Amino acid sequence: MIRLIASDLDGTLLQNGAQSLPPHVIPFIETLATKHNVLFVAASGRQYPNLVRLFGSASKHMAFVCENGSLVFYQDRLLVSHPMERDSALAISHDILNLPGCELQISGQKSTYLIPKTEAFLDRMVNHVKNDVQVISAPEDHPEPFYKVSVFELTGIAGGHGPELIERHQDKAKCTISGHGWLDFVAPDVNKGRALSELITALGILPEECAAFGDNYNDLEMLSAVKYGYVMNNAIQEIREQFPYHCDDVVESVKELLKLK
Repeated sequence: MIRLIASDLDGTLLQNGAQSLPPHVIPFIETLATKHNVLFVAASGRQYPNLVRLFGSASKHMAFVCENGSLVFYQDRLLVSHPMERDSALAISHDILNLPGCELQISGQKSTYLIPKTEAFLDRMVNHVKNDVQVISAPEDHPEPFYKVSVFELTGIAGGHGPELIERHQDKAKCTISGHGWLDFVAPDVNKGRALSELITALGILPEECAAFGDNYNDLEMLSAVKYGYVMNNAIQEIREQFPYHCDDVVESVKELLKLK
């Protein structure tokens, strides 16, 4: 019996760069909760307020794995918190600021902190990504624990400064490419899979009662933590080859898995 469905957002539930959900997703999640006793978990690199806004009325029925597993919320209650070591986060932040073409994002518990080099990046985060944003002058001005440090490189992180950043900082943080332009740093051993395992343990749910959907490197541990790990067909071949279940649409695959068709 399936009791929990976890899904990545960008590239998985949200396709082709979309920043809003297809209209049928929210009522489907509400139906899962109220009629089938299935919990839907949004598992993302995004911040908690962004996810709550995105899912609207369905949020009260959901759990949220945020910031690539650094934070987990359920019924608006913080269940899991894994902050970075502050000196390591500061060193990574300053390295990013010193690289041309790279923008820095620092994640707190419920806000994103930026030191934008361009108005375009600030506009992107406020009006396109729709994060709760505060602009600060220096990484040291970040007023709370560091939960994630991210670098955005518009031209592509894998072919840009990503490899050198990973080489310099992989000894002090978990480094994961989470999209075309994004590289995320979180505390060592933090990932979506660990966070999801901590959530299901707290709720008394077994891994064999769970399915998960993802498309990128930051989803690998989550897909491995459950019985049914689905990879999107548009994921790169290296990721698709690691898991037997593939799909084009999360909702349609959940319907098939739960025999709702």
